[in-house]
Amino acid sequence: MLYETSIQKANLIMDLRSMGISSNDVLSAIEKIPREIFLPSTFQSYAYENNPLPIGFEQTISQPYIVALMTEALSLKGNEVILEIGTGSGYQTSILSLLSRRVYSIERIKPLLVNAQSCFKKLKLTNIISEYGDGFLGWPKLAPFDHMIITCAVKKIDDRLLNQIRINGSCVVPIGKTNTHQRLKKITIGNDRNDDVWEDLGKVSFVPLITEKD
Repeated sequence: MLYETSIQKANLIMDLRSMGISSNDVLSAIEKIPREIFLPSTFQSYAYENNPLPIGFEQTISQPYIVALMTEALSLKGNEVILEIGTGSGYQTSILSLLSRRVYSIERIKPLLVNAQSCFKKLKLTNIISEYGDGFLGWPKLAPFDHMIITCAVKKIDDRLLNQIRINGSCVVPIGKTNTHQRLKKITIGNDRNDDVWEDLGKVSFVPLITEKD
């Protein structure tokens, strides 16, 4: 089984390269983090297929390509502090933890957060600080962050989030009103909102950000 998993993982890495993921650091992180431990037992055999998979509570673990794309877009050097909104399974969080100094992550579904924290402990990832809560307004008491990654779709990005990112930092976020009309955006932060630079990274489909705030 271990041999079979190694072959599946190698095939996934080749697939990601063929789809345009070129960062060796990102590919190495994906190779090191065992995706199967973030999945319910019934889906673990599909861990290295390039597909999103259900993790319960109407949530999914993202497709490996999308995890790689969002991570690569941050152009991490290894010393950054990142805010992730939407811990989910914890898989994206774990990839980020190998490539940055510290990851702060917020999750609003308590059982998912508990499972993710268990995975972090198993993998001995000590640079992740995760919290139960509504991530709609970010984590202002810990700002500013070097980068922000939002793993659920928003109808529009709130300035109160972008204001928590350092100048020249970036936010990677899926934006769209429905899951059939979402685009993944990278926003590079300027001196004020008029100076922000927006890039389109392609079509995506994420579960929506749910909040009780406005």
